[in-house]
Amino acid sequence: MLERRAALAALMLPALTGRARAQAFPDQPLRMIVPFAAGGPADIIARVVAKTMGERLGRPIVVEARPGAGGTIGVDAAAKARPDGHTLVMASSGAVVILPHLRSNMPYDPLRDLAPIGQVLGVPQVVSVAPNLGVRSLGELIAMARARPGQLAFGSAGIGSSLHMAGELLKMRTGIDITHVPYGGAAPAVTDLIAGRIQILMADTPALIGQVRAGTLPALAVTSAERIGVLPDVPTAVEAGVSGMVSETWYGVLGPAAIPAERIAILHAALRTALDDAETRRQLLDQGGRIVGSTPADFAAFIRATYAQWGEVVRVTGTRLE
Repeated sequence: MLERRAALAALMLPALTGRARAQAFPDQPLRMIVPFAAGGPADIIARVVAKTMGERLGRPIVVEARPGAGGTIGVDAAAKARPDGHTLVMASSGAVVILPHLRSNMPYDPLRDLAPIGQVLGVPQVVSVAPNLGVRSLGELIAMARARPGQLAFGSAGIGSSLHMAGELLKMRTGIDITHVPYGGAAPAVTDLIAGRIQILMADTPALIGQVRAGTLPALAVTSAERIGVLPDVPTAVEAGVSGMVSETWYGVLGPAAIPAERIAILHAALRTALDDAETRRQLLDQGGRIVGSTPADFAAFIRATYAQWGEVVRVTGTRLE
């Protein structure tokens, strides 16, 4: 009898030990890496989410900026961190699904080395033009570009940025020939658009919404699948006649690939709690996008799909890092 009880206890021990580990997590403050400079959209989103997530987890989440190389330095630091769930990254689409197709020396494989926790936000681009161009619809812009091949220039936040790839996607979907002019960020591109030094800019909603609301710049379309709440009267690019013109800069929480499944579940539950919080939602919606809150499995499938999408755009357009 005693031997049978001992045997049962031995069989139950691994399950009990695993449950105890899960219950003990997290047992120290967490770190959320932001792979961009402090004060930018990723930093703002991370700080908003980290506050409520930390409250749910019972441990503070320290936001740490690790900028550089289009976000790949910070994402790489997270991918190579100890996979115990205490190190996360607020990654965006560029370093996960775009740059791997443009760089031959990526320090990580985004499909193999990262564990998706949940997508937070999808932020579409707003298609705008210089005020002196005399264009008031996306159809008019495309017609002008076809009549003046190579003469219109579109700005971006740098080669391989989501703004750059949105321009390449527009070229691929319409067959127009427009010239890419990379900048060190969205802000100087907006300045040059207003001055007429470039003619077209597809920038993330927060970068343009102030100018659009003030009447300084026109909004021809948004690149989301549906219209967005902050610009309800602006049509989507698909509604404006460009089939397949869907592009978003997405933000999501990921960690090292080998985080135990039970810890991923705990982290995702904390993220969902944050995204269900009214004040957190308000601050995130101020960024001009849509709140997602996908499961780890759905986020993984989304990453694979957008990885394939941007791989096709890079291949078809011949985009290269210069």
